[in-house]
Amino acid sequence: MIEAGSLIRSLSGRHAARNFHTFVINEIGRAIVSGEFPVGSVLASDAVMMETYGVSRTVLREAVKTLEAKGLVEARPKVGTRVSHKSRWNFFDSQVLAWHFHAPPDRRFYENLFEVRAALELPAVEGAARHRTAEHVRLMKYWLHQAATSGDSLEQFGLACLEVHSLIAESSQNTLLRAVVGVVELLLAVALTRRSDTVMAYCEATVAGLEKVVLAIETGKGEEARNALVTCLDLDHKRILDGV
Repeated sequence: MIEAGSLIRSLSGRHAARNFHTFVINEIGRAIVSGEFPVGSVLASDAVMMETYGVSRTVLREAVKTLEAKGLVEARPKVGTRVSHKSRWNFFDSQVLAWHFHAPPDRRFYENLFEVRAALELPAVEGAARHRTAEHVRLMKYWLHQAATSGDSLEQFGLACLEVHSLIAESSQNTLLRAVVGVVELLLAVALTRRSDTVMAYCEATVAGLEKVVLAIETGKGEEARNALVTCLDLDHKRILDGV
């Protein structure tokens, strides 16, 4: 797993500190998800990959074990390491989701993401309206202010919005609904890198929409919170899917 916000931080070229293990996982994982290593193909031998990535056999094998745990590959004696069918991939893994940011745009996949997001976040926002605390609301308003005053820093804006969505999931008091955070982060990253000429207008509309969501949560109006969030989802859907 990776820290929430890592994908958005990478948009400005700022990455988490690199170590050999995470480097190899990310390189192979991105290549699999982007199709450079197609489903069903067998990865190169250990010797070739050790030379390619400049790592030891131990580091390489630990990386492969991690990718196998995520469902992306299957290592078999005398066969090698084969890229698994997508049906075996763990799409709720935050790294697997983040690697899709680097893959070619796939309208059907984006549609699936929005379906999952709605299925998880709409119940979460209704739960937040019932179970929120004063501290939850205070933090939501704080991060909304950070988003509204982020200027031209898309990284700051994206991280602040992600915090609001994370707090919505947290305040719902349903821990399973926190699975939506990785989906939200990927969609936010895609939305922020679409059509740079209109991105500031998108940011302003997003803040306005989230303000309505937070106000409805604060006043305990679950249906209003849900409807306001639907408007936010529609805004993201239109921005990402138009032209794909």
